[in-house]
Amino acid sequence: MAKKKKKAQKPRREFTRQQLSHWQQQKKRQRIIFTVGIIIIVVVIGIMGSGWYTSQYLPLRQTAIIVNGTEFSMKYYVDMIKVLGSNQSGQNLTYLVDGAVTTIEHNELFRQKAQELGFSISEDEVIRELKNNDLPDSDVYQDLVRIQLLTMLLLDEYFDAQVPVSAEQVHLMAMLLESEAQANDIRARLGNDESFAKLAREHSLDNFSKDSQGDFSWHPEIILKESLVAPVLAYAFNAKAGVLSPPIYDESIEKEVGYWLVRVLDRNIEEDETHIQIILLSSEEEAWQTRERLSTGEDYAALARELSQLKGVEENDGEFLVMPGMRSPVIDEFAFDLEIELETVSEPLRDEDALTKGGYWLAKVADKETDRPIADDDRNWLKTKALDEWIAALRDDPSNEIDDSHLNSEKKTWALEQATGIKF
Repeated sequence: MAKKKKKAQKPRREFTRQQLSHWQQQKKRQRIIFTVGIIIIVVVIGIMGSGWYTSQYLPLRQTAIIVNGTEFSMKYYVDMIKVLGSNQSGQNLTYLVDGAVTTIEHNELFRQKAQELGFSISEDEVIRELKNNDLPDSDVYQDLVRIQLLTMLLLDEYFDAQVPVSAEQVHLMAMLLESEAQANDIRARLGNDESFAKLAREHSLDNFSKDSQGDFSWHPEIILKESLVAPVLAYAFNAKAGVLSPPIYDESIEKEVGYWLVRVLDRNIEEDETHIQIILLSSEEEAWQTRERLSTGEDYAALARELSQLKGVEENDGEFLVMPGMRSPVIDEFAFDLEIELETVSEPLRDEDALTKGGYWLAKVADKETDRPIADDDRNWLKTKALDEWIAALRDDPSNEIDDSHLNSEKKTWALEQATGIKF
């Protein structure tokens, strides 16, 4: 068997000294180029990182607010602006730069003072509430949830003990009427056994008494004090049950009805413009009385300044140049009626869209008790009122040390820009 021939080997390549030197120089240049490239990349990244570090990282970690030793960073402040403005457009967030400051300070004072009273919320409770409501687990959301839980805890376990469970109470019936004459007329009808509920539903100008047919139900004095003027309240707790009050004037009450007196001064038919002078009055009775004074020659402008409840009457004496639709429909109907002669004063025009002050109450104590259990709704209102007063006192406490001087206008604008992504 013939032997295989050995494969011929290529001759080994030999480099001359000149070639070897040239090759080594190329390798050296490549290493230098590579090293320089790495250095350039590192420098660029460093520059970029340095810009982020100085423009974002450091500013966000600066102190924004200190409340009795507890510090809040600019990041926390920015996040609070984001949360409070989450349902607002960016352009509407400018008012939140101060609102966020107030919220942060209020919440921390609330937490600290609640803790002094022995009330706190655990981290587990906060996390559980965040999960139940599908909220982000951030410092700001944690604190907002903590305050919400603390509020409910204080209402149930602290302020509940401060609110009485029973008190002197009256079962009050009341209605608001526009004039003393109308009140006397309704009072006479009630004396003839007409229904208080029916008359209140038909004639009362106070929305609550109208909707409830005059029945204010059982309440202690402190509750009724929020909705009734002092003379009515005094009558309710001093009168005997079943006795109807005389008309009681309430000068501060606002009602949705008024009466216009309109005088047409001039017309421009081509431009569909009318020059009018108007007076807004509180009751039909007052409107007729005023019209009578005008008929005897009293000055329209002087009476407008004296009696009209229309804003701005002091400057323009009630004069307006109007086109259809600019004033109330009842005014338009008179002012643009071409059959109405110039200088004619209208009869009182009732307008249920006008807002006027003043009215007369009729009140009747249906029943009263010296020590009646307070209803749950009233007790909850009283607890909330006590909480509100406690909160209001927090910021007035001279022992508090609040420092928000770190937040100048420039930093607030910067924080708003971080929160919204909008340049202001």
